[in-house]
Amino acid sequence: MVSFNPDVINAAAREREVKLATVGRRSGKRYSVTIWVVTDGQTIFIRSGQGLRRHWPQNLLARGEAELQLGKVRAKVKPRLVTEPVKARAVSVLYGRKYGAFVKASKANQPLTRGEQSTFELILID
Repeated sequence: MVSFNPDVINAAAREREVKLATVGRRSGKRYSVTIWVVTDGQTIFIRSGQGLRRHWPQNLLARGEAELQLGKVRAKVKPRLVTEPVKARAVSVLYGRKYGAFVKASKANQPLTRGEQSTFELILID
């Protein structure tokens, strides 16, 4: 697996909002959404606060690739849906640190939040 270069990781840490361009699963048209992004210093994560019912996560899953624009930095990526509850909650903690206390992680004895259910680890496409 190819790692993100430091410029992309730094941009993910710095930028509050980024653009994600996906291709519609039915229309075949390119769509761009503004989303939040976090990094743990090696991996980049995105998620939909409204869960998998939004179009962009469905398009991302259906097409298996997208383009991430972080300021002036661009990267072609493919998604890996985070299905491990512990990891999804850890990403929520990263979101809370970057975007504020209103981003809450679920507790171990609770169901995952919609955002946690729609958390994606992004993998660089070479």
